[in-house]
Amino acid sequence: MALTRRMLSAMGIEADKIDEIISAHAETVNGLKEERDKYKAEAEKLPNVQKELDELKTTQGKDASYKEKYEKEHKAFEDYKKGVDAEKTKATKTAAYKGLLKEAGVSEKRFDAIIKVTDLDKIELDDEGKVKDAKAATDHIKEEWAEFIVKKEQKGAETETPPGSNGGSGAKSRAAMVAAKHNQMLYGVTPKGDEA
Repeated sequence: MALTRRMLSAMGIEADKIDEIISAHAETVNGLKEERDKYKAEAEKLPNVQKELDELKTTQGKDASYKEKYEKEHKAFEDYKKGVDAEKTKATKTAAYKGLLKEAGVSEKRFDAIIKVTDLDKIELDDEGKVKDAKAATDHIKEEWAEFIVKKEQKGAETETPPGSNGGSGAKSRAAMVAAKHNQMLYGVTPKGDEA
């Protein structure tokens, strides 16, 4: 199922958060597409390598050097396949870890720096490509990278200058009404200017 603005809106997510989610999703998808294209181009070279190996087999036949060349080429091919798999795994782990960083509230400006110093080999992924025990990993991120976590503060109203009266329209403040009632009960008098 595709991630759409309509779907996120139906989930009750605010419009500005939807834009952030879509932007982050598009960035991830574009990165994965670039990697896919790179691997596809490299994979297209593989038939040529296989063809060269087949030619070596037919031209050198029983020659002893053929076996060495074949083993060398075969090892290079296997190493290449392992490298491609390792790159895919690294890209998946990086994307999953960035998701945890975002969830922990870490500033996106710091993602690349944190990824560079993080040992991605220690991160284990589940079948869905998500970090196993994400809660523990998020708690570790919050502890380890606390200085990079963006804190949003709410500021109350300025109290240096209290609100002014409404120009003597006769309305009394709550404090004036309480004081008048207190004086009435104690002394049987209402202070001047506080008559109701």
